[in-house]
Amino acid sequence: MSFLKLTASGMAIVAISATAAMARDNVHIAGSSTVLPYATIVAEAFGENFTQYPTPVVESGGSGAGIKMFCSGVGEDTIDIANASRAIKQSEIDDCHAAGVKGIMQVRIGYDGIVFASDINGPEFAFTPEDWFKALAANVVVDGKIVANPYMSWHDVNPALPDQPIQAFIPGTKHGTREVFEVNVLEAGCKSSGAEEAFKAANGDAKACIAIRTDGRAVDIDGDYTETLARLAADKNGMGVFGLAFYENNTDKLRVATMSGITPSTATIADGSYPVSRPLYFYVKTQHFGVVPGLQDYIDFFVSDQMAGPDGPLAQYGLVADPELAQTQADVAADKVMDQ
Repeated sequence: MSFLKLTASGMAIVAISATAAMARDNVHIAGSSTVLPYATIVAEAFGENFTQYPTPVVESGGSGAGIKMFCSGVGEDTIDIANASRAIKQSEIDDCHAAGVKGIMQVRIGYDGIVFASDINGPEFAFTPEDWFKALAANVVVDGKIVANPYMSWHDVNPALPDQPIQAFIPGTKHGTREVFEVNVLEAGCKSSGAEEAFKAANGDAKACIAIRTDGRAVDIDGDYTETLARLAADKNGMGVFGLAFYENNTDKLRVATMSGITPSTATIADGSYPVSRPLYFYVKTQHFGVVPGLQDYIDFFVSDQMAGPDGPLAQYGLVADPELAQTQADVAADKVMDQ
């Protein structure tokens, strides 16, 4: 097989008609837009190499939406796999069980970084989590008092940053990337700035750390990274939040920022030095084993060295290979589930 570099405009998403999907002679997958390109690569390769099965359907929609679809029930009109850029929540497992979905298999496919990028011709940025908290928080601490966010430019936030208006395009709340952004960036910045302590003293908790300003300086993006890229093309002052792989496949359009002095790359994510990274997963409805043709073979193929290893096409696209891939392969081979 040969695998070509995929771009936002050139990546073909696997799709067939709804009628064929309902026939359930194929694997049906939905969820994370971050995992989408990896699942698409695997689905296309699976269709080429396992000709006895139709090519799997791969759709996006966000981690939360995918897991919700996954947990809606069992049967031919429900998806087989949910892609996710975060771990499934206990509340979501409870929802699955309430709908009769049991025997959930968690498969970690590797790691990805969250990067902060702007127009290729714009100035360089060197961020810290504190910068992003001060730029986007609804309320901040100024001279010891909690006030509505007054900052209009990145230079207002940190004199070392360019004097460019704050205009951030961030993942919407249905995306797993948003949760990682909130924890690793906003909450971390809130704590380091001292605001967390002030919020707790005033309100008894720190939920204000992730409350986003609503004056238009921060815009939720409910679509995938291609929508964020389009926003930056239309607004040269914009700053977007992307997955590392998407950035690496659009370096001709984007300039990436450092975070806490570290440039995001597969190497800095693999060695743990880049501070904003996360594991990627998909979740399998094992009740569909033996019912949906090719489901088990697809999972085995996805986590094979050929696909998910450090020299495979997923790594070529930007996935950081899981150092514990062999254990994942063993768990998949044993049909290990997380809820029994």
